[in-house]
Amino acid sequence: MASVGCLAASSRTASAGAPASGDALIVSTWDFGAAANDAAYARRRAGGSLLDAVEAGANVPEADPTNHSVGFGGYPDRDGRVTLDAVIMDDTGRVGAVAALEDTVHAISVARAVMEKTPHTLLVGEGATRFARDQGFPQTNLLTPEAEAAWRDWLKTADYSPQANVERTGYRTPGGALDHDTIGLLMRDPDGRFAGACTTSGMAFKMRGRVGDSPQVGSGLYVEKDVGGATATGVGEEVTRVAGSARVVASMRAGASPQAACEEVVRHIAGLRGDAIRGVQVGFLAMDRHGRVGAFCLLPGFVYAVTDTSGVTQVRTAPSLFAS
Repeated sequence: MASVGCLAASSRTASAGAPASGDALIVSTWDFGAAANDAAYARRRAGGSLLDAVEAGANVPEADPTNHSVGFGGYPDRDGRVTLDAVIMDDTGRVGAVAALEDTVHAISVARAVMEKTPHTLLVGEGATRFARDQGFPQTNLLTPEAEAAWRDWLKTADYSPQANVERTGYRTPGGALDHDTIGLLMRDPDGRFAGACTTSGMAFKMRGRVGDSPQVGSGLYVEKDVGGATATGVGEEVTRVAGSARVVASMRAGASPQAACEEVVRHIAGLRGDAIRGVQVGFLAMDRHGRVGAFCLLPGFVYAVTDTSGVTQVRTAPSLFAS
């Protein structure tokens, strides 16, 4: 394991609003990313690879039944089925992803099995679920009583409109909002190596078969050796239109800071889409090889977790393009 002598034995969580200082080791989206970062840090310090670490981090929200946007406990599609999307990658070009996976808690681990056990990069739907069973992942009913109750309540109106995540930020879009989001997690080594993971249960009450940006390399996640990595959050359709995470990394490759790179793509989406994105949340989180972090979003409310080389984790608030 390369260059981990600086890692301390424990971490703590704090709140902060200041920009990242340049010594970040792990970053992830949303406040629940703090626990994911701690798990990733612990796995890396115990001797795991970067891939081991980002997988361990992603496993935490996937197994949390109170998190309605990732894994077990995620809100279902309009037919009442919970379907999961995930991608994992490293900076050597190894990639594995699944989309519309059912009855399996740890989509990120199935995605890693796709990467390591098949010649493919993405499996979907019934094929992804069958692959999970073949690889020994247990069959689990992902629809918790709480998520089922929310779905049955939604069925009373069946009002469907892609909106931003509101569960953890308190921000509510015009006309109400559908809970959905993701965790994207990036980790670096001081020698410039990167890995990342992104996993979600997708948009609440989505059309069956809908897949957003999260499992798509270059949209929901992208990492590149000696440059950095980026991940996206929010309404995935807007991210996929511009291959958002790959665009952020390309800007960093060209010399932009992580902050400037995130701001560029958000402003591009706003200019491209105009009134079509009114009330829609999209955010990007990036980290470069030096441990500098950037984050930017369309609307207020996007928070992210940063763990530094000593193991201290802070939850920070990203600046936004619009005030509301």
